[in-house]
Amino acid sequence: MIKAGFLQFDPALGDVAGNIAKVDALLDAASDIPDLLVLPELALTGYLLKNRAQAMDLADTADRGSQVEALQRWARSTGAVIVAGFPERDRDHVYNASILVTPAGDRHVYRKAHLFLNEKDLFDPGDTPLEPVDVDGVRIGMMICFDWYFPETARVLSLRGAEVICHPSNLVLSYCPDAMRTRCLENRVFAVTANRCGRDVASDGQELRYTGTSQITGPGGEILLRAGENESVLGAVSIDPAAARDKWITPRNGMHEDRRTDLYGPLV
Repeated sequence: MIKAGFLQFDPALGDVAGNIAKVDALLDAASDIPDLLVLPELALTGYLLKNRAQAMDLADTADRGSQVEALQRWARSTGAVIVAGFPERDRDHVYNASILVTPAGDRHVYRKAHLFLNEKDLFDPGDTPLEPVDVDGVRIGMMICFDWYFPETARVLSLRGAEVICHPSNLVLSYCPDAMRTRCLENRVFAVTANRCGRDVASDGQELRYTGTSQITGPGGEILLRAGENESVLGAVSIDPAAARDKWITPRNGMHEDRRTDLYGPLV
């Protein structure tokens, strides 16, 4: 058994230092830090960036920068494995990415595959494989926000052995929390969807409001925990990753065994 959780809050657009201070305060106030903690997409920069130049300016590399250093500090001080979204710079490329950091200092990066709306003007398409990471015997996969809309994302992670999918998000559409019940049911995995709350207002007056309702979902499609729409909260529940290893639907129907790959050619 492990305790898995999300940290839902309202980052201020472009204020990395201020957002780090917000998370510091939320962690200091928490009575119990889970073993696995997921933060939102672009958790420490805000989402509604005005152009690619700003995204590049706010980006960290995978091993250097104030955001990555803060995440590593939190992992080390709490003993938690932390997954969070951040803009990642790699030479002249910038990605909407998530990073998994461990208390021992290990780092693993996933770059968002399915860019939403104006993200296509800001970020390069992700080029990392959908490959789970083994952390202390638990197979952890990552996807980011709009990746949920493409069922192949969670399916590939499941086929490659993911037991828990960490899902940093900045959701503006209301469908995802209910859709994640299906993603988990059809793949028999746990998922931690960490959304943000509040809103972003860009310098040109453009505004986005976020839906909150961060959620932890079980392999039977059950909602184990769901946050409110507007609260800043650390929510956590105990889960047994071994439950995600049982892929049998009935005694004669295996989720992997019964797949008809001979008929799935159009998918690729």
